[in-house]
Amino acid sequence: MSKLMPPAHPFDDDKLKEECGVFGVIGVADAANFVALGMHALQHRGQEAGGIVSYHPEHGFNSARRFGYVRDNFTSQSLMQTLPGPLAIGHVRYSTAGSKGAAIRDVQPFFGEFSMGGAAIAHNGNLTNADALRKELIERGSIFQSSSDSECIIHLMARSLQRNIPERVEDALRRVEGAFSVVAMTRTKLIGVRDPMGVRPLVLGKIGEGWALSSETCALDIIGAEFVREIEPGEMVVISEKHGIESVRPFRPQPAKFCIFEHVYFSRPDSIIRGRSVYETRRQIGVELAREAPVDADLVCPVPDSGTPAAIGFAHESGIPFGLGITRNQYMGRTFIEPTEQIRNMGVRLKLNVNRALVKDKRVILVDDSVVRGTTSRKIKEMILDAGAAEVHFRIASPPTAWPCFYGVDTPQREKLLAATMNEEEMRQHLAVDSLKFISLDGLYRAVGEAKGRDTKCPQYCDACFSGEYPIQPSDMIEKGFRLKAAE
Repeated sequence: MSKLMPPAHPFDDDKLKEECGVFGVIGVADAANFVALGMHALQHRGQEAGGIVSYHPEHGFNSARRFGYVRDNFTSQSLMQTLPGPLAIGHVRYSTAGSKGAAIRDVQPFFGEFSMGGAAIAHNGNLTNADALRKELIERGSIFQSSSDSECIIHLMARSLQRNIPERVEDALRRVEGAFSVVAMTRTKLIGVRDPMGVRPLVLGKIGEGWALSSETCALDIIGAEFVREIEPGEMVVISEKHGIESVRPFRPQPAKFCIFEHVYFSRPDSIIRGRSVYETRRQIGVELAREAPVDADLVCPVPDSGTPAAIGFAHESGIPFGLGITRNQYMGRTFIEPTEQIRNMGVRLKLNVNRALVKDKRVILVDDSVVRGTTSRKIKEMILDAGAAEVHFRIASPPTAWPCFYGVDTPQREKLLAATMNEEEMRQHLAVDSLKFISLDGLYRAVGEAKGRDTKCPQYCDACFSGEYPIQPSDMIEKGFRLKAAE
């Protein structure tokens, strides 16, 4: 990490990191202020850094990029006054490709000057052929300024022979492979594009006479925008004050493969995905989990905060009382005091505390969203037992995470994923709990609205982190020696 950002807390280090968040607005006064609010609502998708680019007819393009939280950087009047104009885009970031937290030059949006004017892009996702593209572009004379895969898009736009910037965006994205939801801007247009399989989310909103593009609907809510619809997989929208919305389909149609983990963890519970409340989906995951893996116990307790809706569903279906047996310290963030070795050894106790009076002598069911390395799960189990619990049972609101994601999620190497090297019983023994059960893939699909479960011939979602079935070939990783499931 940059020296400007302290290391993540151990509790967060055992969670999959959200990809990134993108947001754009056109047709409102001081658009950058709306973008900052939208970025704040999307902060859960990226907490390492953020950036905004705006355009004003008199002042041209202006940008600001900062490490840290939106609230700490994009709330000062002096900074926001440097970003005037009715058109702006923004990005919040976790490192998913390139070096981790390397430099401010890696922070998006990226900007480029072309013969027909300037353009900026913000990208959520990951390009699976970025290494090959980068090598080709450098050999042809491109000079890269960052380690980000997203910069390839700007260079491909620069080399395109198309007549205008929207057409160059379209031309560039035809060359890339992987997952992408892109928000881009010219002097007069706001552009949104989703990859042909729609792996990453992107939605359209209406605010007054203007328009907004966002990774999630919750960010439309914060600026008072009306949710209009999702940008469809493979769709490109070009929005201008003069012509309104123009929609084109520049890619060959492919089966939609939306990331199922958005339902489980990444998206905020107050967002709407594919017409479904994320909160209600997570509650239903708990219902399915209770049906699949019942256990005699006295208390259903969520691991805060992402396990809460599933725990509510589990408790309702099982009839076992729900209780907040663990409390999270909401004010213990990344900017906490530089930890001494003694404090660091306290581990998750800095962020989580057990309600001893509630769990003492109880058989406790802990409901969490996932198990990645398992380090945090072990520590939480120890805390519950130290508080006097009689038994600890884990119920996990996703199938075992056994494969890395190459589409924009910061996943550990496969050998560091607990489920890649152990079966369920071995994981139970490793965590030293009384029982451990994960929801099945079919159960997860039923919870997201697929009544018949998972279609094994053509899965309705991207679930590669659970199944090892990658809908988009991870070309760069295969080149580096990664073995697909079929090759094992």
